[in-house]
Amino acid sequence: MEAVTLAGIARRVLDELLRSPYKTLEIRSARNVVALERARELGRVFLTYETYQDITIGTEGLLAELLKLESMEQRIPWEESDEREITVCRAQVRLLGLGRIVEIRKKNTLLLVRVREMLPQEMDIG
Repeated sequence: MEAVTLAGIARRVLDELLRSPYKTLEIRSARNVVALERARELGRVFLTYETYQDITIGTEGLLAELLKLESMEQRIPWEESDEREITVCRAQVRLLGLGRIVEIRKKNTLLLVRVREMLPQEMDIG
């Protein structure tokens, strides 16, 4: 199954998604915000706590269906100026299963992966 990778997701978020299959994620990482825009077309994301640079064949994570995506601008206080804007994406996802990467394709800063679904006893996560 092909999916877009969201890297550096907190373990706490992954654990919550395992406990409850529907979750709304608030994504602030610029790389992940761009990835979510591409994921809108595919409809699937692969969530992992590994950093973007550490993702390789064999990396484990969660495979989820993208149900809803909303982008918004947020203004945050910044010490060097009066304010600063960041783009935040709220992505509602539904857990499809556990997975392990079997193939990686890089497209600019985007990681498109082919994922093999796994059984819970196969996972080393956590």
